Amino acid sequence: MSMLLKDLVERFGGVIDGDDAIQVTAIAPLTTASEGELSFLTNSRYRKDLAKTGASVVIVRAVDRESCTGTAWIVDDPYSTYARVAQLLYPPPTFTPGIHPQAIIDASASIAADSWVGPYCVIGADVRIDAGVYIGPACIIEAGCHIGARSRLDSRVVLGPETRIGQRGLIHPGAVLGSDGFGFANDHGVWVKIPQIGRVIIGDDVEIGCNTTIDRGALGDTEIGDGVKLDNQIQVGHNVRIGAHTAIAACTGIAGSAVIGQRCAIGGYVGINGHLTIVDDVQITGRSFITGSIDKPGVYSSGYPHEPNRQWRRNAVRLHQLDAMARRLAKLEKKIGSDDGQ
Repeated sequence: MSMLLKDLVERFGGVIDGDDAIQVTAIAPLTTASEGELSFLTNSRYRKDLAKTGASVVIVRAVDRESCTGTAWIVDDPYSTYARVAQLLYPPPTFTPGIHPQAIIDASASIAADSWVGPYCVIGADVRIDAGVYIGPACIIEAGCHIGARSRLDSRVVLGPETRIGQRGLIHPGAVLGSDGFGFANDHGVWVKIPQIGRVIIGDDVEIGCNTTIDRGALGDTEIGDGVKLDNQIQVGHNVRIGAHTAIAACTGIAGSAVIGQRCAIGGYVGINGHLTIVDDVQITGRSFITGSIDKPGVYSSGYPHEPNRQWRRNAVRLHQLDAMARRLAKLEKKIGSDDGQ
């Protein structure tokens, strides 16, 4: 798909400084773009690449315009504009509606005529699949699930019983939604399983990455709000609630009954304890460990940055000495205070 630059600007806003009749055929990085391609600059540190880019047009902020030698599309936020243009130029793949003959469909399931169910899928009893849904190969949709209009499940997605998917969802290969949460009671050293009888409820416009797991609730439901974006290999425990438009990067683990607010941004490999609350508009940097509730918006970090091994080993030894050092310091301060009193 290609479009005239002036048509793109009319749709997404901004100002053209240069040739508005450029036919944009593709998007590419500044360093590799060629004629007919559009690129973008989001960080002024890379202005040097503007002078030598082969892109026909570059999306920039006004502050970076002078460094652009060709046609510039000037906007307030180049990255979000690029994202919207990319959605337009690279739409999702189309599909032919129908049910593959190798799919297994329960007679009580309801599937919209313009949806697609791929080969080796298993669709359970009382499942409802709304208009324009794509179900990729080898998906398993267990009894009582509901998938909202124009959602897409790629291959090998598993939905446990009673799972609800909103409209326009995108679930990548291998994701499992609605499996049992990790619930056990310890009876004198013996683990007794607690039946997990809640559901997973997913809002509209949610994207869930490959091999991410979202556990069903123990009693109530696990809830993922509208517009949430989950990366690959995330673990969401039972009864977790994630607010609308929060984004979470790969390999993060969220323990049961944690409540995460709206518009949060959580980095990769973060650990979040259960039964805590994180308010709206919180950012958590990668590899942090959140052990208690966060009640004020802001940026939070923990963990320890990398450093040369020799220095890390020395610091690790000193870390183990901190308690003894603190005790000696307290004694010294007490002695100095006593001497001053004399």
